Amino acid sequence: MSKSLIIVESPAKAKTISKFLDNKFNIVASMGHIRDLPKQTLGIDLENNYAAKYVSDRTKTKIIKELRESAKDAPEIYLASDHDREGEAIAWHLTELLKKEIKGKPVHRITFNEITKKAIVESIKHPGDIDINKVNAQQARRLLDRIVGYKVSPILWKVIAKDLSAGRVQSVALRLVCEKEEEITAFIPEEYWKIYANFWKDTYQPFKGELNKLDGKKAKISNKEEADQILADIKSAQAILKDIKKSKKKVQPPTPYITSTLQQDASRISGFSPKRTMKIAQELYEGISIAGEQSGLITYMRTDSLRISTEAQDSCRELIKARYGAEKLNPTVRNFANKNKAQDAHEAIRPTDVNKTPDSIKAYLSPEQYRVYSLIWGRFVATQMIPMEVENVQVFVEVGRAEFVTKGATILDKGFSLAYSYVSTSMGELIDKAYKVGDDLEKSDISSEQKFTQPPARYSEASLIKELEAKEIGRPSTYSSIISTITDRKYVELIEKYLHPTELGIKVNSFLTSKFDSTFNVLFTADMEKKLDSIEEGNTVLEKVLDEYYQELKKMIDAVDLSKEKENYLEHTDIACEKCKEGHYIVRTGRQGEFLGCSEYPECKDIKNFKRDKDGKIVIVKEETLEEKCPKCDSPLVMKSGRFGKFIACSNYPKCKFTKPIDLGIKCPDCETGMITEKKSKKGKVFYSCTNYPECKFSSWNKPVKVECPNCQNYYMEEKYSKEKGNHLVCPKCGQEVF
Repeated sequence: MSKSLIIVESPAKAKTISKFLDNKFNIVASMGHIRDLPKQTLGIDLENNYAAKYVSDRTKTKIIKELRESAKDAPEIYLASDHDREGEAIAWHLTELLKKEIKGKPVHRITFNEITKKAIVESIKHPGDIDINKVNAQQARRLLDRIVGYKVSPILWKVIAKDLSAGRVQSVALRLVCEKEEEITAFIPEEYWKIYANFWKDTYQPFKGELNKLDGKKAKISNKEEADQILADIKSAQAILKDIKKSKKKVQPPTPYITSTLQQDASRISGFSPKRTMKIAQELYEGISIAGEQSGLITYMRTDSLRISTEAQDSCRELIKARYGAEKLNPTVRNFANKNKAQDAHEAIRPTDVNKTPDSIKAYLSPEQYRVYSLIWGRFVATQMIPMEVENVQVFVEVGRAEFVTKGATILDKGFSLAYSYVSTSMGELIDKAYKVGDDLEKSDISSEQKFTQPPARYSEASLIKELEAKEIGRPSTYSSIISTITDRKYVELIEKYLHPTELGIKVNSFLTSKFDSTFNVLFTADMEKKLDSIEEGNTVLEKVLDEYYQELKKMIDAVDLSKEKENYLEHTDIACEKCKEGHYIVRTGRQGEFLGCSEYPECKDIKNFKRDKDGKIVIVKEETLEEKCPKCDSPLVMKSGRFGKFIACSNYPKCKFTKPIDLGIKCPDCETGMITEKKSKKGKVFYSCTNYPECKFSSWNKPVKVECPNCQNYYMEEKYSKEKGNHLVCPKCGQEVF
């Protein structure tokens, strides 16, 4: 007898689920979406109620064939894609693709918040139907994004440069980054001064005070002259301990993780990017083998719900009593409210089994998995523990007309921080308890320090996600991809953990906000998210939302004067063309980035590479002329830099288009006729491949170096780096390491 079919999204999920069902089901992975809008055309009939024209994914022909064969033989089908809009849409697309094979058969939708045996078995016992409202909400998002991409992006190509793109949500994220940069640029620092002094009595521990008040008013010192005058005034004055104020404070545990807060904490604590965090969380969700038992370790990681199941709360509270003692258990169960009903379908991110403590399963996890799981486990356990109790102490010292203050704190009860310690309590300086009000104090090291007000901080990846969430832009499933998109398109770059808009990003944002402000603004985008929620709740019609959006967008598109806008966004220089002497150079953007092109193009096709100095001034990068001649036209060859790294080209370009890569002087180990050369990926990462590509597919992320292996005498080794071993060489043939 044929087995019933369960269709999941990934092989990892299929592997975990199969362990729970004793080989009673045939489980197949769709590998995510198997249908989407076509890549080469809009795929939306704008004249026919916005009907979508979906096509099968050509890269999944083999998978689709397997799905058809499996569905054809199965008496019953269970669709087990993720429990969110994307997952619901995948389930719906599967029913559309497999209409013929599943006709007349029971088709069920099963959902689960965690991949555990109990959750899977229960979902099969109580299956449901596809939620078409949730499908429509996903379709609305997809169609809206497609309309923006296919209608606005071509305008960017004509105005600024080819291959650019606009996105309904990511363009708003770019706008936030650019507006922050404008604030920073416009910021004018203001000078101010701080005054400090050390105080002590007898053999008591000294403490450092900061000037707080002058003549009873909040101290505000604007320049050195004022600071020097205050120092002179208090130099000979007696220091008296005027007051000690103590206050106890209870610090409540934070809420359980949702997608955004997990990404923020993983960035703040471990330095993980949102994309990396979600990849690790996906692995923990889909299943890890613990002592031979495959099971999901955390609940679904794309959620903005704070709800925790009663069963999970009970297990957590039992663990706290056993592990930390009954006195650390909060007297009542803590529940956390969601912003809206749409969020309540999921739970917060938590461990599926709280008794699997991080240390008890550490041996089965990678270091990254352990760090993320530890965060999730600790934050969840903390939710049912007592608050942390802190005693704050403020000591006020009077020195003539000046009042100094010292702040300190002592933890009276660690409370929830026993499980989750990543909460700032601003501890300050511990004050010796021997000090009493009225004490005459000695003073020393009275000093002043010049400071300047600081501009607002740029967004980090984590703080941008926090801002997007606060402004209700995007949803948990999109936060990571939003940031990946604007960085991949070179609109922003990550410099020392902060997002900086590039020149290209600033141009794109300037154009989009000036011509499409009502589409690419925060309030409109947040309102659109609410409309998508309304579609999911069945209160709004998909086609109505699409029509309102498109009609407004069409008006703005029709109002754009392409020739005028193109001229507005050309950056002219006063540098005369070195070739024709008639024109001057203009900053243009191509596939390899910005370059200088002659204003007399197409009559003059001279181009130059350039860089900007610290003041933003354009400086032409002189090409390095080689002694070698071009084999095609006998002109001198030059070394150039392009999108994929340095290369050698003919100086007679564009008349002669001869180019060749720069090799490392090491022959290719695969084909043995080509040489190894350095290249850059589309994302700018350096790698090494054969000069005979695409005939030879050799590639390596590690740099080959011309050093013979001392063990097997292989003719080259590779450079590697790890935190444990630092820089070292490894033989790709025998694995010998050289330090």
